Amino acid sequence: MKLAIGCDEAGYKLKEIIKAHLAECGQAVTDFGVADGETALYPNIAFAVANSVAGQNHDRAILICGTGIGMCISANKVVGVRAAQAHDTYSAERAKKSNNAQILCLGALVIGYELAKTIVDAWRNSHFEPGRSSPKVNLIVQYEAANKTI
Repeated sequence: MKLAIGCDEAGYKLKEIIKAHLAECGQAVTDFGVADGETALYPNIAFAVANSVAGQNHDRAILICGTGIGMCISANKVVGVRAAQAHDTYSAERAKKSNNAQILCLGALVIGYELAKTIVDAWRNSHFEPGRSSPKVNLIVQYEAANKTI
């Protein structure tokens, strides 16, 4: 799996912890920033990461800001992307299994480091389960295709 990660300054420390955890698991990750001491407007990071996923340069991604909300809203503006905010393992699993979310958004000021690693693992190890969920996800995709604007 090709995985990307990005954050604003509020999420920097958690991003580095998650990157180290993923490396321990043998998972390579592309870092879209920010670097230590840098600041960024979170939508710019979210748009860059989400466009990479939408363009199939990455299969999935993790976005981190203070609450995860801003990153999630921003990433979902990119056509073809489903981003979900999760602060527990059940929601993270369901985000992938039921909604086929390619992007996981986390709040660095909301959850602790160990919980964040557990949430990332739950999402990363989950796979979309078509069946009952497919018609719902397909409806979202169809609506997006019919209503996208430039």
